[in-house]
Amino acid sequence: MKKSEIRALVCALVFLSGCAGTPPADTREAEAVAAANAALGAMNGQPLWVNTPEAVYPRNAFVSAVGSGNNRDQAEKSAFAALSSVFRQTLRADQTIATSFQEAVKNGAAASWIENTSVDSAIRTSTSMDLVGAEIREVWSDGKIFYAVAVMEKAGTAPVYTRMIQDNQKIIDTLIAVPASDRNSMDSLARFQFAATLAELNKVFANVLSVIGAPVPAGLKAPEDFRLEAANIMKTIPVSVTVQNDRDGRIRAAFTSALSAAGFRAGDTNSRYQLQARLSFTEVQLPGQTNKFTRYVIDGNFTNTSTGAVLFPYNINGREGHITLPEAENRAVKAAEDKIKGEYPGALTSFLFRLVPKK
Repeated sequence: MKKSEIRALVCALVFLSGCAGTPPADTREAEAVAAANAALGAMNGQPLWVNTPEAVYPRNAFVSAVGSGNNRDQAEKSAFAALSSVFRQTLRADQTIATSFQEAVKNGAAASWIENTSVDSAIRTSTSMDLVGAEIREVWSDGKIFYAVAVMEKAGTAPVYTRMIQDNQKIIDTLIAVPASDRNSMDSLARFQFAATLAELNKVFANVLSVIGAPVPAGLKAPEDFRLEAANIMKTIPVSVTVQNDRDGRIRAAFTSALSAAGFRAGDTNSRYQLQARLSFTEVQLPGQTNKFTRYVIDGNFTNTSTGAVLFPYNINGREGHITLPEAENRAVKAAEDKIKGEYPGALTSFLFRLVPKK
């Protein structure tokens, strides 16, 4: 059959489908156009799934989507992105949640809480929060463009997501079982933050189950509740700041401001948690320069005084210059202040993600 004959047949199908009076007109037309595309593709050796993936992977058993690109890698990524969009959201947790979970995976904390090896494996292969159970089934190229079809099999996927939700729920229950005597501690804070992360992942997993028509386990925990509790715990943790060789208390003030921005409150010298830092200057001789230069170094340790453990080391340095050495040092202090206020809150938050305790 010639292409022109196929096009004429399609036009007839569209017309006749309009007379059938069963599905809505837009649905009938879309189905007819899809049939036309499939027929035209078949003449060129194009697989049926390129234009009509549901014809190869029926909707009652699969969720499928097609992507394209200039090469195989682009096509596969495009297909996964298209499949994710079927679930009404990208299925990628926000960057904070993704970072938290990935840090827990890196330090082994996540695996230590997960007893089911198949779930552990599934989670480890999906640390970017992509769809677990999705795979590229076929790839085809017309010589110019690559096409890929991403497929998720409903029957095989539902038990995996159900089990991940159930396991996460058990982990959450264990994480938040903190004795009242140790509630206001960094360990407790890390536990509730990780609980919030797992609860957030469960929302994503539950959405997948809803879309594929599988029941969602009852009793899902709200991540907002755990985030609120973590914020409340943080407010009860005083952190004292001491800085050796400080200039008019400026570096201490910068650290105090950064801690406040992260959610902690200022403490006194008897506080369980202390940020102990030291500022030092070294004059730098630069050939051919009339200005004076100084190199500054700040070493700071976030310490648990009850154990003597350094929880979070922090170091910054830089060089500043001016016509006089005192003014060069003054500029160095200003540069250090700006760097601490800009960097330390984020660095401390990243540290808290790494603090997730192992079971």
